[in-house]
Amino acid sequence: MWTNPSIAIHIPDLITLMSEVVRAAGLVVFRLLLNRVEFLLLQASYPPYHWTPPKGHVDPGEDEWVAALRETKEEAGLLQEQLKIYEDCHETLCYEVKGKPKTVKYWLAQLKNPDDVKLSHEHQNWKWAELDEAVKIADYAEMGALLRKFHAYIANLK
Repeated sequence: MWTNPSIAIHIPDLITLMSEVVRAAGLVVFRLLLNRVEFLLLQASYPPYHWTPPKGHVDPGEDEWVAALRETKEEAGLLQEQLKIYEDCHETLCYEVKGKPKTVKYWLAQLKNPDDVKLSHEHQNWKWAELDEAVKIADYAEMGALLRKFHAYIANLK
């Protein structure tokens, strides 16, 4: 039995804390072009116009996997059938946005054919970028670390 009240977590407080976490998911899409690895990044259409892989909020009743597939389709026009998804290669980033905790779970996915990306209204631009450029324009240390980790995974596939 738990007897230390100074570190006990009350169930109602835990439920409140968990409900305040903003959950999102997406796919880090890459392509191989002449043996170069290029990552797909989308530029937001609102300030600060950041660049990220396709991602978005997990809707009520959805899990992260379903949300990642849906958001990639909505934001980049890419269907699951167009991708080879490495389900064993995933990472969850945790950070704060506007004072609220946020988690984003990403899976690695390879575009099978060089299909055109079809942007949603949430983004104003897209680009394929090799690792160094992708890390630079993604701008956040956590995203840079994620891209490096996924790049190392891709290098081991060859």
